[in-house]
Amino acid sequence: MTADADDVVEHRPLIVAGSGIAGLSAAIYAGRSNNDPLVFEGDEPGGQLTLTTEVDNYPGFPEGISGPELVQNMKEQAQRFGAEIKNGIIANVEADERPFTVELENGDVYTADAVIAASGASARTLGVPGEDELMGYGLSTCATCDGAFFRDEKILVVGGGDAAMEEANFLTKFASTVYLVHRREEFRAEDYWIERVEEKVDEGEIEIMRNTELTEIHGSREEGVDHVTLVEHPEGHPKEKLDDPETEEFDFDVGAVFYAIGHTPNTGYLEGTGVELDDDGYLKAKGGEGGGQTATDVPGIFGAGDVVDYHYQQAATAGGMGVKAALDADDYLEELERGAKAEAGGEVAAAESDD
Repeated sequence: MTADADDVVEHRPLIVAGSGIAGLSAAIYAGRSNNDPLVFEGDEPGGQLTLTTEVDNYPGFPEGISGPELVQNMKEQAQRFGAEIKNGIIANVEADERPFTVELENGDVYTADAVIAASGASARTLGVPGEDELMGYGLSTCATCDGAFFRDEKILVVGGGDAAMEEANFLTKFASTVYLVHRREEFRAEDYWIERVEEKVDEGEIEIMRNTELTEIHGSREEGVDHVTLVEHPEGHPKEKLDDPETEEFDFDVGAVFYAIGHTPNTGYLEGTGVELDDDGYLKAKGGEGGGQTATDVPGIFGAGDVVDYHYQQAATAGGMGVKAALDADDYLEELERGAKAEAGGEVAAAESDD
């Protein structure tokens, strides 16, 4: 149902959901294409990169750059080309009629001819003491982003699925020893990854700590992670058995902690639009070759970055996908404009014929 015109704050050709690298890259290109993009920052302004103190692998910065600084630079670049960036969390997109109706959590309503979903995926966390203070200061959710900062350190990886196995395997490039902590005896990972990790165990590069959970991270922003507190129970899930005499609590010296317990894609606002999501909630885009790779099965809605990409999840790949989404949206908007002009021309011809 189309929003009442009196309730609409503003209409824009293009609205971008998310202000991480994908959303801002899309905004830069959309602004240069004169599509007057409006970017809503979401509940994690700047995306996960704002949790990274140093970014060494984003092209063009040989000395590295802090995550927040990179995001701020991209915001200013997008604004230079006419993008507007607003605080706001999109609660719902109504796609039954055109233009799309975009409602924010605060109740404000906007309309748009096209929408780019670049709202990212939030890394799952544990909520343990020390987590908030040390995120980005020795605690990370991305081994490929931050692993190189902890050469020759003891590194703790939390998780038991494919992601944890892959992260632990990758971090052996840098760590003196990688400690893989899992709350159960058995892993959820595929046999391929378990075998890869077991090879590293045999080589002395990884140690597995089964039936063990992390309960606290100790350190400071100035010095980073100093040590962690762990609990272990022979039957697993020790946090649920803290009063059990068999549960052992102990401190463990490490120089960094990596969470590898999954991500939650921020796609709730797309429910009911007809956009197809996979079983984990990631947005499905067309992909393939040629134009329209970021298109969804709802014409006019496009996807970019970690909200689509559950595999690479890198700033550089998110930026590239944001560029694609802006170009795809521009093609779509041009087609809309051509259609509107053709319809208007037909109406004029019909009126002249009636005369």
